[in-house]
Amino acid sequence: MTGNSILQCLLFFGTVTLLGVPLGRYMARVYEGKAAIAGKVLGPIERVLYRLSGIDSKENMSWQRYAASLLVFNAIGFVIVYGLQRVQGHLPLNPAALGAVSPEVSFNTAISFATNTNWQAYGGESTMSYLTQMLALTVQNFLSAATGMAVLVALVRGFTQKSAAGLGSFWVDMVRSTIYVLLPLSFIVALVLVSQGVVQTFDAYVHVGETWIARGPAASQIAIKQLGTNGGGFFNVNSAHPFENPTPFANFVEVVAIILIPAALCFTFGDLIKQRRQGWALFAAMMLVLVPLTFATMAAEAAGNPALHGLGIDDSASATSTGGNMEGKEVRFGTANSAIWAATTTAASNGSVNSMHDSYTPLGGLVPLVLMQFGEIIFGGVGSGLYGLIIYAIIAVFIAGLMVGRTPEYLGKKIEAFEMKMASLVILLPAACVLVGTAIASAVPAGTTPVFNPGAHGFSEILYSFTSASNNNGSAFGGITVNGMFYAVAHGIAMLIGRYWVIVPVLAIAGSLSRKKEIPSTVGTLPTHTPLFVALLVGTILLVGALTFIPADALGPIVEQLTLAAEH
Repeated sequence: MTGNSILQCLLFFGTVTLLGVPLGRYMARVYEGKAAIAGKVLGPIERVLYRLSGIDSKENMSWQRYAASLLVFNAIGFVIVYGLQRVQGHLPLNPAALGAVSPEVSFNTAISFATNTNWQAYGGESTMSYLTQMLALTVQNFLSAATGMAVLVALVRGFTQKSAAGLGSFWVDMVRSTIYVLLPLSFIVALVLVSQGVVQTFDAYVHVGETWIARGPAASQIAIKQLGTNGGGFFNVNSAHPFENPTPFANFVEVVAIILIPAALCFTFGDLIKQRRQGWALFAAMMLVLVPLTFATMAAEAAGNPALHGLGIDDSASATSTGGNMEGKEVRFGTANSAIWAATTTAASNGSVNSMHDSYTPLGGLVPLVLMQFGEIIFGGVGSGLYGLIIYAIIAVFIAGLMVGRTPEYLGKKIEAFEMKMASLVILLPAACVLVGTAIASAVPAGTTPVFNPGAHGFSEILYSFTSASNNNGSAFGGITVNGMFYAVAHGIAMLIGRYWVIVPVLAIAGSLSRKKEIPSTVGTLPTHTPLFVALLVGTILLVGALTFIPADALGPIVEQLTLAAEH
């Protein structure tokens, strides 16, 4: 790697940390109802929303009611997104005169945006009207992100409350996440993107010669798609499109936006539980995984294509101005910024791309795959990444308890059989979706026919698609057609399980913990803010991921790399 690429990486992670700390502190005050300045400006809007919706802001929901409210709200969102796609041809703001979206793609897309996956089985500019993009997809970007943040806040209350019957109000957590955090940040980011040339207009497509140039209200959607770890591009090629991501500065702003809120929530967590070192410990664990894997991706792509090396051509970053394996990458970003984005977007459950992951070297493509297979907990989605990591922390303290023969504790609460059963579901269900879905797709013609590449790479494409869907990421290897009935339905089911069959056990854990009394720390209590615990947590993540997915990865990217090395 070049010195410039290393500098780009350090600048990125440094910026995320510097911005994440104050944002995390601010969000803690929001959820505690103590954001004084923001409260004066946005508080009246919050109170009007409660009155219009008939919401009791002081309601203290049981975990069952909290989960039911969440599921019903998300189900309504699914129906609305599905319906708008089916009737968009009869609605306004449709300058390209696009007709109804097919039932299977509408089904897949509605699930995708409800679950914060934003998997695209469609081409945005050739399938969705302006109205559908705004009213269905952009609105759902806000609501699905706020859902994840609400679940995290509920889980935090499980640790902070003592012998309490409820977890607070789902509606209050949703409203505060949206109007105090997501909307203001999206407004700022959208203005910055427009200043860089990102398109934002209601004017029709432009006809130039024999070509139609698509445009539309893109900047407003791109801001929340990145901040809410959603993904889904306004245009088909997503953040590689010059109307979505026109300059290196726009690229930097967007990739920072992808990981900013998940990083900041670590510090929110520390403030809410009144132990800031706990937040720093979780942040450190995430960084210890993501930073080395980002450098690994950069190194693999900077080294160039082994097939060209066999021809006596040196295309490594040290030998060319473009810098390594440039297939599927934008020249204005190069391998370094493409690799940073690839690692970040798959770590953060985002799914947007500024380069084509299918064109990465086998080892370069393995890193994004592995980051998703960890369960999207290395920063992960807004809210969902951190509550997933907390589940791993619960498992880590359980393992430590087994080693010393002591009942495990985390943040002053005993971890008992019920919590471990629910934590097991959180880990096992998405992993089962990945492996079972990949096995079925690899065995039936409906799964193999849409795959254009034979052998190990074709298997990698199938494995990547189910990994992405089951972990609510949304990115894909490009050499596979996923808008047919088989993949639309299979991925839809995987997205549902990966989202809601994780949320419900997490809320069950929160409800169980909130009813427990706090246990005073003793000399036998495992400190969970020390480097030792951070190492234990990272080791638990790596061990679970390795035992679950290395056999499948060995059949795809690993054997592809070995085959390529042997041939060249």
